[in-house]
Amino acid sequence: MQAYDTTLKLLLKQSGQQIIKEFFGAPIVKWLDVELPRVQNLRVDMLGEMANGYLGQLELQSNNHTDMALRMGEYKLGIYRVCRKFPHQVVLYVGDAPMRMESQLIDDDVLLRYRLVDIRELDGDHLLESPGVGDNVIAILAKLRDHKEAVRKIVARIMGLPPNERQDAAGQLMILAGLRPRLVNLVQQEVERMPITIDPKTHPILGPMLQEERQEGRQEGRQEGRQEGRQEGRQEGRQEGRQEGRQEGELAILRRLIEKRFGRVPNWAELHLTTRSVAELEDLSDRVLDARSLEELLS
Repeated sequence: MQAYDTTLKLLLKQSGQQIIKEFFGAPIVKWLDVELPRVQNLRVDMLGEMANGYLGQLELQSNNHTDMALRMGEYKLGIYRVCRKFPHQVVLYVGDAPMRMESQLIDDDVLLRYRLVDIRELDGDHLLESPGVGDNVIAILAKLRDHKEAVRKIVARIMGLPPNERQDAAGQLMILAGLRPRLVNLVQQEVERMPITIDPKTHPILGPMLQEERQEGRQEGRQEGRQEGRQEGRQEGRQEGRQEGRQEGELAILRRLIEKRFGRVPNWAELHLTTRSVAELEDLSDRVLDARSLEELLS
């Protein structure tokens, strides 16, 4: 979620005024960096002050949080403690699974409500007409009449940006497409036609995301290796467990990267991957975002 969260915040704060108006009815004139006074060091996603003096709080969710209503109640009271104002609260759900969260917290003497929005209910075609490129890019997650035409419009808008801004906007579009697996290939194909080169290793957002994927996979591999070693109870078992764990970890990384780049891993590719060594899997992970097709990657 970290890469999606960072990308959405940047887009909304820099050039997403149309979608902000959809939520609060007015633009945010000043974003506030507020750390709430709690033992857990609670921090809101986005909190801003509107021209009319009201506060607007926007939380971004890519999964269904079972205690979202409780969390929003804690935010509301914490913000009031700091700012002496209750915020207008919106939770924007950007996940791919059906939304299943409550929008209120009710008890005998308690009633706390907030606005819960599934981004797929927003008019994406309206966002495409916005002058803010942030609105245009975020439209990829909203309701669209024609996804293929929408992607082309977004890419055309990105092409109209100054050269030093195109790479970041294209990278942001690719990241958000990861929240809609069925659109990943379409977005990738259109971005590849742009006269820019995106190096995922040095990109300010794609790079950390790729590193995070690899780190997660390696941690999974080490954990599986330790578990396997403990079960065997012998040095040979521990060594085999660590090796198998490393291989499973690298496979997990590569599967996720391939799915983001080319979509679901077909059976023939899965069989091909399971025969590769750890070193070969690491090499494929380095090359996956540069390959033009899955066939080219595994050739």
